[in-house]
Amino acid sequence: MIQINSLSGMLVDVWTESIYPATIHISGGKIVDIIKEEGKEYDHYILPGFVDAHVHIESSMLPPREFGRLAVKHGTIATVSDPHEIANVLGVAGVDFMIEDAKKSPLKFHFGAPSCVPATSFETAGAVIDAAAVAELLERDDIFYLSEMMNFPGVLFEDPEVMAKIEAAKKAGKPVDGHAPGLMGDDAIKYINAGISTDHECFTYAEALFKLEHGMKVIIREGSAAKNFDELAPLLPEHYANMMFCSDDKHPNDLVHGHIDELVKRAMKAGLTIFQALQCAAVNPVQHYGLTMGLLRIGDPADMIVVEDLDQLKVEATYINGRVAAENGRAVDDHRKTDTPNQFAIDPISTSALALTAECDHIQVIEALDGQLITNSKTFPVKKNEAGEVISDTDNDVLKLVVLDRYSERPPAIAFIKNFGFKSGAIASTVAHDSHNIIAVGVSDEDITSAINLLIKHQGGLSLAADKKEMVLPLPIAGLMSPEHGYQVAQAYDKIDEAAKALGSKLHAPYMTLSFMALLVIPALKLSDKGLFDGGKFEFTDLFVDAPNS
Repeated sequence: MIQINSLSGMLVDVWTESIYPATIHISGGKIVDIIKEEGKEYDHYILPGFVDAHVHIESSMLPPREFGRLAVKHGTIATVSDPHEIANVLGVAGVDFMIEDAKKSPLKFHFGAPSCVPATSFETAGAVIDAAAVAELLERDDIFYLSEMMNFPGVLFEDPEVMAKIEAAKKAGKPVDGHAPGLMGDDAIKYINAGISTDHECFTYAEALFKLEHGMKVIIREGSAAKNFDELAPLLPEHYANMMFCSDDKHPNDLVHGHIDELVKRAMKAGLTIFQALQCAAVNPVQHYGLTMGLLRIGDPADMIVVEDLDQLKVEATYINGRVAAENGRAVDDHRKTDTPNQFAIDPISTSALALTAECDHIQVIEALDGQLITNSKTFPVKKNEAGEVISDTDNDVLKLVVLDRYSERPPAIAFIKNFGFKSGAIASTVAHDSHNIIAVGVSDEDITSAINLLIKHQGGLSLAADKKEMVLPLPIAGLMSPEHGYQVAQAYDKIDEAAKALGSKLHAPYMTLSFMALLVIPALKLSDKGLFDGGKFEFTDLFVDAPNS
């Protein structure tokens, strides 16, 4: 990459909240001087770069280096990255893979120590990272924080293993990220007082305000599945000093078109000045997590972006450590393939494995909500075939949902879900938070079986089966990521996403929504490889019920 010695433009100074012509002088990748140039005018602006304050790189289906190639063109210079997706598959070795691959990218990745591997004891993951291993990770210079503490019941009940992880972060002087959707009142206060400093799971104005008022920093999430910006944006004008922006989970086709730059623009439309928006998108995460990204001060790393104007924020160039990382809408770094570590230990299944005999006349049904990770619990009458087996009910949009342990040979768990909208066919994925078993939804057992077996054949990915049509997007890196060119992965994802919607789904991102239907730590009803789970009571629940509850 080309090293620059100076850069001139209209400097957007977040520290003095002023804009003035200046030349930035650079040596050794750092800013050595900033010279104001009274009377000059430039037709472009120099800003600090953007930070994604909470992201699972794995959800882009790309390894860190390739994620960086797509993100830097949008002015993203740093991320706060939780590697617990790959950690749930490969353990600490997965964390090391992410860190090593990230070193090949100019983008500054800041990884955390995964706090919940597995996320709960109610599912099967590929690895365990206990409190001792977490403490070892937190001692490392390349680990910046304790990743989201999803096991909030463990915090509230002071589970010794959970509390030991939090204490290890405190001992290392590193922040603890939170994950407590809907938690308020005394429970939220206890959770915060345990030392947990952020939450990116707030989905109502009242919840976010409560957490802000009790000392938490709220990270507004706008990802491919969960979209909370519109609900929480009214808090920004008063609370921007304690708020940040994140994507959490960003599919490759969305990352091609935008990243944190989009949230900065929306924040200004919501009433923030450019300085306030940059505080959320750059200053707050750098200061909270102790990131290595510079903020346009003498002595800082020479990290900055150039934009045409302050309304559209079209990024002309991105500079990291004084080197050109992207210009004219493209990364300067070339694509290179990487290793494909993985863990898969099952054989193809038969259609008969999905047969489910009706035990009574009603079933609990997961209601998926577009743009949200939370779900509702509904009750519907059972639809049976001639053999007395429960089948999908397309008239009521109640489809069969399956989760299959991919780490050992066990029978699948079966439930039913509403709002996928398929009239035929099935889709499946090994991106299934957080243990990343195989999850599938569809109309017929035959198509569901075909979709599952495609993933077993390819050792992970996204698949679709409809009558005789089959599609697959292989993800051989832990069943989560592809080693291929990021733009090719984005195009392949677009095609399989369009095919899923052609089956009848009205969801914005059916595969992303499906991936969260096994995430037990988010209420109300989810499905793990061990059975149907009530996230409110934090216990397993029966699929078959005597009477409807709605």
